[in-house]
Amino acid sequence: MIETVPSSPGTDAQLRLRPPRALTGRQFLLLFASLAASMWLVAGLGWWGGNVFAPAFALLDSVLVAAALRWLWRLGERREIISIGPEAVEVWRSAQPAPVFRAHPAWVRMEATGGEAPIVLSSSGVRCEVGAFLGPGERRQLEQRLRALLEASKAPPTT
Repeated sequence: MIETVPSSPGTDAQLRLRPPRALTGRQFLLLFASLAASMWLVAGLGWWGGNVFAPAFALLDSVLVAAALRWLWRLGERREIISIGPEAVEVWRSAQPAPVFRAHPAWVRMEATGGEAPIVLSSSGVRCEVGAFLGPGERRQLEQRLRALLEASKAPPTT
């Protein structure tokens, strides 16, 4: 998802990127509960039929499914903020306290070929891929917005 933070003249424009989420936190919990309940139902029937190891496998399977769903949820918490202003272009990522990319807008070059190709900002030998977690359609939108914002930041101010 791409959110554009409105800006006034002379201030930074921001694009906030986050991966799309199909489920809410409550829906993830309900998904795990239904998967675990069906696993334990089958394990209980297996145990009743004589398989003494069925509950142990159900426990192991429940732990693995919980870990996988937790990992997926954490992947959905990623964020990128691209700040473009007259003084600097910065890329911030949610897990890092400092910008991963910072350069003057006059020296920033955007490399993008459209579709599923990565969008890369580069300056002075430093390269930074942005929007890697976005789908192809959102990546095209990001490319268009970034191109427009970079061109606007390079234009001389009107008085």
